[in-house]
Amino acid sequence: MQLNTFMEDIVKKMDAPPNRDAISFFNRYTGKIEQEEIYGEPFLRWTYETTPGQIALAIAAKRVWFSKWYGWRMDRAASRTKVLPFIETYKLDPNEFQDPPDSFRTFNEFFYRKLNPAARPIDSDPDSVVFPADGRHLAIADVSKTDGFWVKGQKMDLARLLGSRELADRYATGSMLISRLCPVDYHRYHFPVSGVASESRLIPGSLSSVNPIALRKRLAILWENKRVITEIQTESHGTVLMIEVGAACVGGIHQTFTPGAVQKGDDKGYFTFGGSMTMVLMEPERVHFSDDLLKHSSQQREVYARMGDVAGFG
Repeated sequence: MQLNTFMEDIVKKMDAPPNRDAISFFNRYTGKIEQEEIYGEPFLRWTYETTPGQIALAIAAKRVWFSKWYGWRMDRAASRTKVLPFIETYKLDPNEFQDPPDSFRTFNEFFYRKLNPAARPIDSDPDSVVFPADGRHLAIADVSKTDGFWVKGQKMDLARLLGSRELADRYATGSMLISRLCPVDYHRYHFPVSGVASESRLIPGSLSSVNPIALRKRLAILWENKRVITEIQTESHGTVLMIEVGAACVGGIHQTFTPGAVQKGDDKGYFTFGGSMTMVLMEPERVHFSDDLLKHSSQQREVYARMGDVAGFG
């Protein structure tokens, strides 16, 4: 009974409305710096900024079983009552959905919904690299220079992230695009380039939050969390690595593609409930990121952009 009460208390914190004292990002479409409305922000701040929260994190929040339990809740028929309030609270546009809001049988079905193709046009320039997902993005021109990218003294550990020293050496001075998907975002991810995609490789791990509130405390979350890596052989961009990172309440990273030839913008897979992240890693000097990405990333500020829009050019 005590465990059930403890877990229900966590859920109440996750479902609480945002404090609106949120993280700022640059919106490419409005041209303005805006404030993020973080789903479950009270829970995140309690977890990472208080002693009781740190204890709860160690006991449950970053554990795989907790995410599976929460995912089970989102797969229950009762969870569909959350769909319409969620759409209204976060001002989502149902006209973009492939299926109407009342057709979703559970909250998770709504969460990994498909969109109408016209809602996310794919940039047609053969030299462009596009965003693989809707979300807030950071660009790193040279991964070896990430010291202090989030917090001074924290560097990217490529060998642990990729689970391979050989790959880490190959991409040591490569370029990285980090796309953070919030719970309010469209949660399917797509190929950023055309090429030949390999089988995906799973690296097991825990499931901590990938929100900046958490990453600023511990960047190692990126290489401790569960993740999936796919190699894409391309003609003009070299070998591109695409990495999906699971996070708190995201037990499921689902691949929908068939290994082999893929086109830029093709559906690659989807996350089940929660915030999550994709990372695109490219060999040195294979991409020049868009100016707004580089400018705001240098100030540790994410750029909001949608899947299919230009992230850079080869």
